[in-house]
Amino acid sequence: MTYVVTENCIKCKYMDCVEVCPVDCFYVGANMLVIHPDECIDCGVCEPECPAEAIVPDSDAKADAWIDQNRELAALWPNITRKGTPPEDADAWKDRPGKAALLSREPGTP
Repeated sequence: MTYVVTENCIKCKYMDCVEVCPVDCFYVGANMLVIHPDECIDCGVCEPECPAEAIVPDSDAKADAWIDQNRELAALWPNITRKGTPPEDADAWKDRPGKAALLSREPGTP
């Protein structure tokens, strides 16, 4: 089992999860983070740290549409090991539904 970052992260990208990850399995895109499913050790410490509630176990139905995206994008984006600064408008995007179409496939800056 692994944890998966879902669309709730898009345009929020708070990065609190990065600070607690013991294996540095987060990867950063322009407007969201993903978890590399082969690196995640299923410890679960990241899930409660996410203010946007964007992280779920792969057994959660919300993960179904995102597990392949996490795997694919983790292979393309740089690894992030320290919390960065979230976007200035992160709080405005936090609880907005239907953000999947806003996903940027561009890599972010660690």
